[in-house]
Amino acid sequence: MNASLSARGRLGNVLIWILPLVILALMVWAFLAGDPLRLARRDLPPIEDLAIQRIQAVSGGLRVEIFNAGAEPTTIAQVAVDDAYWSFAAEPSATLPRLGSSTLSIPYPWVQAEPVTVTLITSTGLTFSRTLEVAVEVPQPGGREFLTYGLLGIYVGIVPVGLGMLWLPALRRLGRRGMGAVLALTVGLLVFLLIDTVLEALELAAEIPGTFQGTAMVLFAALLTWLGIMAVGRSGRARGAAAPSNLFVAGLIALGIGLHNFGEGLAIGAAFALGEAALGSFLVVGFTLHNITEGVGIAAPLTRERTRLLILVGLVLLAGLPAVFGAWLGGFAFSPVLAALFLGIGAGAIWQVIVEVGALLRRQAESAGESPVNLTNLAGFFLGLVVMYVTAFLVK
Repeated sequence: MNASLSARGRLGNVLIWILPLVILALMVWAFLAGDPLRLARRDLPPIEDLAIQRIQAVSGGLRVEIFNAGAEPTTIAQVAVDDAYWSFAAEPSATLPRLGSSTLSIPYPWVQAEPVTVTLITSTGLTFSRTLEVAVEVPQPGGREFLTYGLLGIYVGIVPVGLGMLWLPALRRLGRRGMGAVLALTVGLLVFLLIDTVLEALELAAEIPGTFQGTAMVLFAALLTWLGIMAVGRSGRARGAAAPSNLFVAGLIALGIGLHNFGEGLAIGAAFALGEAALGSFLVVGFTLHNITEGVGIAAPLTRERTRLLILVGLVLLAGLPAVFGAWLGGFAFSPVLAALFLGIGAGAIWQVIVEVGALLRRQAESAGESPVNLTNLAGFFLGLVVMYVTAFLVK
């Protein structure tokens, strides 16, 4: 008797979970099979939403990458380049299903360094246009190009972070107030990186087809990254530990900066590939000066403990190496969706780094019986913002 009642109880528990799903499935089937809303619709053409993701100047013409973000299949009927109609070939097809993509090859004799406007006309007569501001032949993936973009990432990522880390011996000679100012400077540069990363992510999100919900994707990526890093940090601490180690904080700083540098690498690679970096060397120098301060920020928590050289090298690579991968991705296979996603992840990581460094600054000040908000620390925070803002002029 008890076994029978137990079996009925388990069956009841299963049914209360499954019953809503069964009803939902039946409702979906009824809508798909019977189309009960057909009387509310009129014979109107579907609203098309075609995104021109990228235009590239290649040998013998133009290559246009397109994406159908609309609810119905869309067919490309004609293509106009600079207000003149041109033949084109579509791979895999000129008809794009919903969420489908295609690449158009247009035999157009583009002129070096001149702008080119491509307009797509669909079978319903709607037009979608985008302009390539500077027509420069994109590099094809190869050993030489792979090396070139890798060096770009090294110059703007690994080299400046390593140079900033060379100030570690000098930082160790600072007194307590000086170290507080350096930690506050680190918070200042991280706040600048956070704002810069969020703005870049939202700018990219605006270019993403609406189907991907770019802004929500960026915000959710930042939120989940922040919560994930916080959970890992809490679970990784020893029981009873009141605060993370200084090496852990330095690693977090390097991780947050690395994710930001990945976004910078994407921007640099894409700019060079599309010919938008006419002052290429100046751009690299600007990023290098801009990123030196990041090495100082990583070194700041390590001034009161001896750290092995191998660990310091690892921190430099963690912060700088993502710029190399970003440059490769931006130069050869730039994706606004991936770029916005990684920048959102970077924003979440940088926020948690700000929390940890701020807590370290507060603990150091309270151990000396002082407030963390004092003139020295405010001066350091302000200097961090100013240095990052001024060097950003060389990049922007």
